[in-house]
Amino acid sequence: MTRALAAIGLSVLALSAFVNRAQSPAPDVVVYASDLPGSALSEFDFWNDPASPKGKLIGTYNGGGHLDPPPEDDPHVTFKVRVQGGVPYRCWIHMKVGAPKGESQANMLWVQFSGAVDNANREVLKPGTGDYLTARGPARPGWTWAGCEPAQPLIFFRTSGEVTVRLQAGMEGVGFDQVVLSPARFLTQPPAEAVVRKQ
Repeated sequence: MTRALAAIGLSVLALSAFVNRAQSPAPDVVVYASDLPGSALSEFDFWNDPASPKGKLIGTYNGGGHLDPPPEDDPHVTFKVRVQGGVPYRCWIHMKVGAPKGESQANMLWVQFSGAVDNANREVLKPGTGDYLTARGPARPGWTWAGCEPAQPLIFFRTSGEVTVRLQAGMEGVGFDQVVLSPARFLTQPPAEAVVRKQ
């Protein structure tokens, strides 16, 4: 009887959490590059651009060379955001594709998250490992909203709270000014506007 009551209690708590989550949907996470401190950047720099929030984006110099994916420690940006556990997120990056040079098309970033899990609750996409998502823009220079692939781009986190986001340059010359983690509004389609307003 005690075990049965305990099981009922757990079921009620789970249902309550589900109802509360349904009533209070997780908000979009919107990060402007201009709000990040210089200490978040490694071999990236702040660039001026009037089209970006507060007139700044983050980019890396294009020497036309080759960059390796994680766990290689090539140019990267690291910052923290708050997320809700068990909620599917889609990551979009407002990328500025640079002019091609040498081996670089200047249009790719690799993305990792601490605390991300797969359907079996196993840790995935962890910084410092070879597991990552790829955000790739078109070959032509200019601004684009780039989604994070591969085929299953939805990101889940084990628990609610603060997680680390790591963006690593996939090609030299690439830049970005916004990172969006969206659980609803942009879950299937990228933003239509150049600047996503913070909620």
